[in-house]
Amino acid sequence: MGKGGCSHCTRCTTKHTIDCRVKMIVLLGEVGGVEEYRIVDALKKGEVTKPLVAWCIGTCADHITSEVQFGHAGASAHGQGETAAAKNAALAEAGAHVPASFDDLGKTISAVYGDLVERGVIVPKPEVPPPAVPMDYSWARELGLIRKPASFMTSICDERGDELLYAGVPITRVLEQDLGIGGVLSLLWFQKRLPAYANKFIEICLMLTADHGPAVSGAHNTIVCARAGKDLVSSLVSGLLTIGDRFGGALDDAARQFSEAFDKGWSPMQFVNEKRKQGTHIMGIGHRVKSINNPDKRVEILKKFAMDRSVFTQETPLLDYALAVEKITTAKKPNLILNVDGAIGVIFVDILRQSGMFTPAEAAETVEIGALNGLFVLGRSLGFIGHYLDQRRLRQGLYRHPWDDITYVLPEGDSLLERESG
Repeated sequence: MGKGGCSHCTRCTTKHTIDCRVKMIVLLGEVGGVEEYRIVDALKKGEVTKPLVAWCIGTCADHITSEVQFGHAGASAHGQGETAAAKNAALAEAGAHVPASFDDLGKTISAVYGDLVERGVIVPKPEVPPPAVPMDYSWARELGLIRKPASFMTSICDERGDELLYAGVPITRVLEQDLGIGGVLSLLWFQKRLPAYANKFIEICLMLTADHGPAVSGAHNTIVCARAGKDLVSSLVSGLLTIGDRFGGALDDAARQFSEAFDKGWSPMQFVNEKRKQGTHIMGIGHRVKSINNPDKRVEILKKFAMDRSVFTQETPLLDYALAVEKITTAKKPNLILNVDGAIGVIFVDILRQSGMFTPAEAAETVEIGALNGLFVLGRSLGFIGHYLDQRRLRQGLYRHPWDDITYVLPEGDSLLERESG
């Protein structure tokens, strides 16, 4: 299709004549100029051999007495031959299909096209649907259909609005409803508002695990680091890095071991015997100093709180199971008691499973990702910071371990030299 009565339009018509892919030509000319007459000549000479539907716009100019310019190019007729009517008549006389009016242009194109289809000149092909125009990015983002790629995702806190949100709860509401540290931790760690007794249990855990004296490895490391002149963060990290399976990091393993045995339907005696066969310790059982005759007050506090149904308003089947295991282990050795790690671990699993706040999958995932050990880490950080501040306040100097408290086990005398020379 060519548009406009210019030399480009004339060249296009000639070009389309020799293009085998083109079966018909539509020309839309205009008032003014004489380029359309070149096509008239080409039609008369037989140079345009394909059906040509043509119309020159501007026929209304004949009915306007004053000189009128049409279109952005200001087309106008300067003589009778340049009028649209004259051009349309010449094109029709030369053999072009010229409609009676512009309104009939579409009908004429359709008629010529239909005739070519009927004669087999044009074989219609299935219409290929145009590609969908993608939705504007800004609009799609506003509708929530897409999001901009992010470096990381967060679901616990949002500081962008008028008020800080903890898991969607405004900070003012956290304070107004007196959720406490346990409530804040439940929002940030679990994205849930746990029952009041669960929040209280969390706070009790933090208080009971805050410190256990300067002799344990974490506090010892913190003290040594502080006395070496290091800053608070360095000293705190030095203590935290000692937490693991041997010190303080048994909550997750205790929870996992007791849960697995309970879920398998093992009796407490079966559980103890299985661990004996495997040659592995039961995590959460045993204490170096405390025993059944000298109980750990921290564990007694936890048990008393969890067994008080007027406050702790849910069942504690895993704690009951762990206490049954304790009866078996202490019968063999008095210090094989349920320790503070085991007590916290099994009671917290009971909260995860029995409070109605977690699905089974969420409960299992909470243990798996280390949330229970997080309680010990957070609680003991309070004590480590206390030891750091205490050493700075007491102005303690650089610590050097006394040599008489070290057993040296080097090879005797020149034995290595003698062995080498021999």
